[in-house]
Amino acid sequence: MTRTTDVLIAGGGVIGSACAYFLMQQSGWRGRVVVVEPDPTYRYAASALSASSIRQQFSSPINIRMSQFGIEFLRDLEAGELPGGDAAAIGLVESSYLYLATEAGLPALARNVAAQQECEVDVTLLTVAELAAKYPWLATADLVAGADTESCEGWFDGYALLSELRRRAEALGAVYVRDRVTDVRLHRERVDIACLASGERWSCGTLVNATGTASAELASRIGLDLPVRPRKRSVFVFQCATPVAAVPLVIDPSGLWFRPERDRFICGLPPRPDPDVALDDFDVPAQIFDREVWPALAARVPAFEAIRLASTWAGHYDYNVFDQNACIGRAPRVANFLLASGFSGHGMQQAPAVGRGLAELIAYGAYVSLDLSPLGYDRYLHNEPLIELNVI
Repeated sequence: MTRTTDVLIAGGGVIGSACAYFLMQQSGWRGRVVVVEPDPTYRYAASALSASSIRQQFSSPINIRMSQFGIEFLRDLEAGELPGGDAAAIGLVESSYLYLATEAGLPALARNVAAQQECEVDVTLLTVAELAAKYPWLATADLVAGADTESCEGWFDGYALLSELRRRAEALGAVYVRDRVTDVRLHRERVDIACLASGERWSCGTLVNATGTASAELASRIGLDLPVRPRKRSVFVFQCATPVAAVPLVIDPSGLWFRPERDRFICGLPPRPDPDVALDDFDVPAQIFDREVWPALAARVPAFEAIRLASTWAGHYDYNVFDQNACIGRAPRVANFLLASGFSGHGMQQAPAVGRGLAELIAYGAYVSLDLSPLGYDRYLHNEPLIELNVI
């Protein structure tokens, strides 16, 4: 038997759940939404394993605008000012990102700051003397500048956000099914049937591919080459013997990042080389902390010479190898197959804007609040990458 729904969302993580939540509250839209998610525990989901930060300091205006809406949404969620529920505890900590630059990185940092200021981001390019005065625990001998904000950045509990979006989507009428979309049948260049691992078949008016690291495989079922690959990121939790006050989220020229997490710190260092990984590979490489991460931490913050590793975990990026930006919107030639993947580590903070945008595209046939078309698949077809320079 074939079941029927207006919209089938493949993937019930933060992107899929945001799409369901926003779609269920679109004015004048009364369709049925079914979300297919293989693991309702989200044990290995990127949404649950993310460091879950939000920033305005991107190099691409579209990414800046998406995160500007993101911070508004998170604030409203915590304040209880959104449809579908009361105030939600998502652990929002408003702080800032601090991007550091050596002489070699200064031109790019200055260009990024100029682009951000054009988008009304409250960002300042600090001299090395200003850095040293504001953050006296920072080693600045090799630095020439840093970019810092006064508002609209920080971090939050990603799993809490995911859980709240799902809860609200279900409360508004979205139905979640524990299963996996494994195949797609087309009829006259439109998705006709979605086939599930259980053998169930769903006829749908629109199919949203929000399957993260599995999105390229699902896209291939309609003959689409989606340049999204699974990449692994390890996160290290450590304690410092010496108190270090007023620490923002710091991005070092080496690629190292670190930030406080209650009475501890978390950090990461993108691997080089950065290979594609198996979908079930969540192992943290042995000795990487002592060999690479700890020396980089101590070089930037002398107090971090005396630290103790507390725990580690690894999560996956749905990494767009083409330009490190998301692919969002209609697939070419199959207009009712919508893409929402390739976020390259930005998915948690961009989920509200993506969910709202896709909901508008489904309900009204066009983006209404924010035009997400710069992130459409056509740029890949035309070999016109939208390069995001600030990828962590």
